[in-house]
Amino acid sequence: MLLVQDAPKLIGSVSKTSGLPIKTIRYYEELGLLKTTGRTEGGYRLFDSDVFSRLSFIKRAQGLGLSLSEIKEFLDVYDQGDLPCDHIKVKLEDKLEAIEQQIQQLQILKQELKGLLSGWETIPEHPEETICPIIQQA
Repeated sequence: MLLVQDAPKLIGSVSKTSGLPIKTIRYYEELGLLKTTGRTEGGYRLFDSDVFSRLSFIKRAQGLGLSLSEIKEFLDVYDQGDLPCDHIKVKLEDKLEAIEQQIQQLQILKQELKGLLSGWETIPEHPEETICPIIQQA
């Protein structure tokens, strides 16, 4: 049985279908996240139909806090014929740990700010010596 491959997609079509600006698609190609199948006679980039699943993966991975360089690592593993799931799991566990640390730091900051605001003074006792007594008394 002969498989009919979808016709290559022009960058404008990819942009319109994906909702991403052409400039972003070019940038992703420059970073190696996307690969073209060639160019038209007019020089327009052509992409296989798998470009949409890659763009979807990139968008979702970014939404989970992964950087484009991290995403590229995963796509490189995928392009070599392996599933990058184990690599992604480790990276997401690292992200989760970092978020937990950020939450702790934010809780400490929140308490400090609450403490400062609870002792708010509107007029400093010695205005010539302080810029803002609440900040400077800490």
